[in-house]
Amino acid sequence: MSDPNAPKPPKGQSLWGGRFEREPAELMQAINVSIGVDKRLWREDLAGSRAHLAMLKAQGVVKAADAEAIAGGLDTIEAELVAGTFPFRDEYEDIHMNVEARLAELIGAPSGRLHTARSRNDQVAVDFRLWVRGTCDRTIAQIDALQRALLAKADTYADALMPGFTHLQPAQPVTFGHHLMAYVEMFGRDAGRFADARVRMNESPLGAAALAGSPFPIDRHATAAALGFDRPTANSLDSVSDRDFALEALAASSICAIHLSRLAEEIVIWATPQFGFIKLSDAFTTGSSIMPQKRNPDAAELTRAKIGRVLASFTNLAVVMKGLPLTYSKDMQEDKAPTFEAFEALDLALAAMTGMIDDLVPDTERMAAAAGSGYSTATDLADWLVRTLDLPFRQAHHVTGRAVKRASELGVDLSDMPLAELQAIEPRVTAEVFTVLSPAASAASRMSYGGTAPALVREQVARWKERLG
Repeated sequence: MSDPNAPKPPKGQSLWGGRFEREPAELMQAINVSIGVDKRLWREDLAGSRAHLAMLKAQGVVKAADAEAIAGGLDTIEAELVAGTFPFRDEYEDIHMNVEARLAELIGAPSGRLHTARSRNDQVAVDFRLWVRGTCDRTIAQIDALQRALLAKADTYADALMPGFTHLQPAQPVTFGHHLMAYVEMFGRDAGRFADARVRMNESPLGAAALAGSPFPIDRHATAAALGFDRPTANSLDSVSDRDFALEALAASSICAIHLSRLAEEIVIWATPQFGFIKLSDAFTTGSSIMPQKRNPDAAELTRAKIGRVLASFTNLAVVMKGLPLTYSKDMQEDKAPTFEAFEALDLALAAMTGMIDDLVPDTERMAAAAGSGYSTATDLADWLVRTLDLPFRQAHHVTGRAVKRASELGVDLSDMPLAELQAIEPRVTAEVFTVLSPAASAASRMSYGGTAPALVREQVARWKERLG
């Protein structure tokens, strides 16, 4: 219950003490307030406060009766936040001061004990680090779900032929399963980057106070353990000024976002009538207000577009941090908005991509027909000349180039060229050459580790399924 007799400092000065005699100007208040952004940190803020309170009580810095009152007040605040009845007020700037002010309203004088041996500088550092750490865990789980969707499709279509491209020109036949497995590898590296970043960020800045540490007999190892950190940070100056953990998470997000954008781009291309490689259902496409025939892959296009927010957020925070002297500067209040926005965009993009991969259906006949286009088995002809006729590869490359030119003149694929035409270019060519010139034979022959042969694709699918558990 609120204490009606609790002292209430003048509005605008509630937590500043006696240094200031006037309220902030309205413009100062407008630029200074961040509660609209950082109120989402309330869970982390309460967790940090509870860990700090338990330590202060254990160390004898705060008496048991005051600690009990504070703990009860924090429980009430949590209930209000969960219920949506907490009275957020701009005059208290941020989540930390809003919670502290509400605590004072609820329990009176004992509330002032909670901030002993800490500052908003280490408080916001631990809250934000906890949020980023939790978000890394959630992102890894989302990447896992996307990989599983890709694996399921890759396993089903391990034999499905499609053209492999370089420069977006037909290069060599591959399989659809192999193509999807390339993204499994990419997203696996992304998950690894988030996991690596999590290891480095798992140190607690709580107890560094404003910048120099605390004269109170605090136990930073205890608060670190209570909050699931491996250890406390080792330098108080670095503790309150470091935002590497957010930058590294945003860097990992940016690379993951680029991979999502590349896959989204391919879905857009594959879904065009000109390619016709895949179909998406109504769940992930939209129509046109004027053209009734349209089926637009808008989910893929929006995924591709939202990636820009992630990349911009990394740049945003990097620019904020690049010129700051040690330790804390108010510039760093601008660290959370871009980080929140980046992970909101990444969260949505990962979910949308997972849904699209589950949803898409490849047109295997269309892809197989395209797999042999553009003389995509030319390299197989060159390889056969090397293996069978013992030609140096560069000479075999030249012979194959002449064969492709002649096939183009005749308007046929290499596999349909008359043997006599090939022998006119290289007399020792035999009919055996036609066994390697089909797209299926080409793909099946790529048995080197990591190759597109269907048997290898299935091995890689099995390896990843075991790895993901």
